[in-house]
Amino acid sequence: MKIKLPESYKLLIIIPLIITISSLGILLSHGLEESVDLKGGSIAELTLEKRMDQTELKTIIQEKLKIKDVNVVSMKGNEATVQMGSDIQVDEFTRALEGTAKVKSYRSVGPILGKEAMKQIYWTVGFAFLFMSITVLITFRNLIPSLAVIMAAASDIIIALGGMSLFKIPLSLASIGAILMLIGYSVDTDILLTTRLLKQRKGKITERAIGAIKTGLTMSGSAIASMSALYIVTVFIIPEAEVLSNIAAVLIIGLSADILTTWLMNLGILRWYLEAKS
Repeated sequence: MKIKLPESYKLLIIIPLIITISSLGILLSHGLEESVDLKGGSIAELTLEKRMDQTELKTIIQEKLKIKDVNVVSMKGNEATVQMGSDIQVDEFTRALEGTAKVKSYRSVGPILGKEAMKQIYWTVGFAFLFMSITVLITFRNLIPSLAVIMAAASDIIIALGGMSLFKIPLSLASIGAILMLIGYSVDTDILLTTRLLKQRKGKITERAIGAIKTGLTMSGSAIASMSALYIVTVFIIPEAEVLSNIAAVLIIGLSADILTTWLMNLGILRWYLEAKS
């Protein structure tokens, strides 16, 4: 694979910045949908007593319980999983669906637990990002390259969150796990690039960068391909595994963003920095 780096690379730094700012705008204007685990509500697994589609089941629940926030997460044969934004008692729910479906399992999450979970999520992501930043600063002991790595990781997270907002992927414990994984994936490629350019002395800057690009794109391409395969399987073959499809979707968005932030923004900043020093 032959790769040639452009001479006028500085303008390319702007592309990831524009995408990051656009993603932030989408996130601020549309916000994120929250899963029942976070906002509170009820989750029920049902065995249907007669054939119906997702829309029909949703309408029945809305009409009988007088609620609007109902989502039929999955339906396979006569088995269905339903999420409701209201904290409904199991007895009331069972009576409302009598003759329509039998309740296999039922779980209710109060809004207080949801708020507490959100606090823990903010702290978890914040500390993960903080410790990653400290590790990068200690490793390279050079402010500008370290800030470039941190900026790239922050952009990946913002773009992933913007994609979640745009494609209505709910914020859940699973998607937060994907965000934490994304921090690791992002730092991998950025540290690979920064190490090759700063600590290796053999060859020109562009030659070292091209070597890093080949390795990094192989890593990112393999991860995106595996997540794409997981997403296709969970959406079309195992639709009830919504948690896995959400994780895969978040990682696909974030890893795709990482290609731009690492090889356009981070590489551009490092080239600019090293050429100015020489």
